Amino acid sequence: MGGLARYIVQRIVLTIPMVFILLSVVFLVLRLMPGDPVLAMLGGRNVSPELLEQKRHEMGLDKPLGVQYVEYLSGILHGDFGKSSRTGKPVLYELFSRLPATVELAIWGMLFAALFGITTGILAATRADRPIDHTVRIFHIGSFALPIFWVGLMLQVIFGVKLGWFPVAGRLAGRYAFTFDRITGFYVLDAIIHRDGALLLDVVKHLVLPAVTLGLAQAGLLGRITRASMLEVLDTDYVTTARSKGLGERIVVLKHALRNALIPIVTVLGLQFAILMGGAVLTETVFSWPGIAGFLIRSLDARDWWALQGTIAFIGILIATINLVVDIFYSFIDPRVRY
Repeated sequence: MGGLARYIVQRIVLTIPMVFILLSVVFLVLRLMPGDPVLAMLGGRNVSPELLEQKRHEMGLDKPLGVQYVEYLSGILHGDFGKSSRTGKPVLYELFSRLPATVELAIWGMLFAALFGITTGILAATRADRPIDHTVRIFHIGSFALPIFWVGLMLQVIFGVKLGWFPVAGRLAGRYAFTFDRITGFYVLDAIIHRDGALLLDVVKHLVLPAVTLGLAQAGLLGRITRASMLEVLDTDYVTTARSKGLGERIVVLKHALRNALIPIVTVLGLQFAILMGGAVLTETVFSWPGIAGFLIRSLDARDWWALQGTIAFIGILIATINLVVDIFYSFIDPRVRY
């Protein structure tokens, strides 16, 4: 078995126990939480003991904890994340119907973070210890420290309410709600497939504020990593040689320095995308974005036991899978990690 194949198998094998531990923690935490989930789901008042026992039996909560655990893991292995008591539909169906909205928001948030973070990081590195470098570094720290919900609210007030440039909620204007044919669930792609410029513009305008909110903190982190990586590469001999050959500074920075500085940046990009997927809860809540977070919040309000358990487990598996893909992709970029 070659070095690459061995590395991929090793990463997959290491991911399995991590997912197993994650699922076990989700199972135990929800059952160790104070209070009776069935009583809370039924309203907590004037509930007959007979109804309580019936609901516990329907949810399988009257079985021994070990039996519940085995059935829980077996169900997930077979793609059964439970059924929502609020909607009456399988949790996996509810999640897949909302997943495109969350993924689309995470992709655009990551694109903003990458474009803004890498650009400002290069700018700071090429002007190290100058006023613009200090200004950019302060901005990086500030953007990373600001709470997401506060940033979202401020952007809504300034660019949505005061200036009226962008919508402050939802994915689509009301006039398209009943006429828009959702083919893939990714609205930007759907608008391109329909070749509808007005629709595409409306979709992008709805994406701008939540994507900037979600990506701003990651842009600060990527900017700091890009600056540090670029400073290290700009001091190497081959960059000095490129300059001595009379190459323009733009070619030296973008072709020779940035290409070799991208390895740690790409790694962080992949990991940050996983974080964006898990951290979209606050952004989706602030902007009424119809993604997985909205389903999770409504399930929490309704004390929807199976929906909560299934959603948290699904998000955890999704993040673990993204991390695995990033690790494998990284081995193609930098062959040294295979050894």
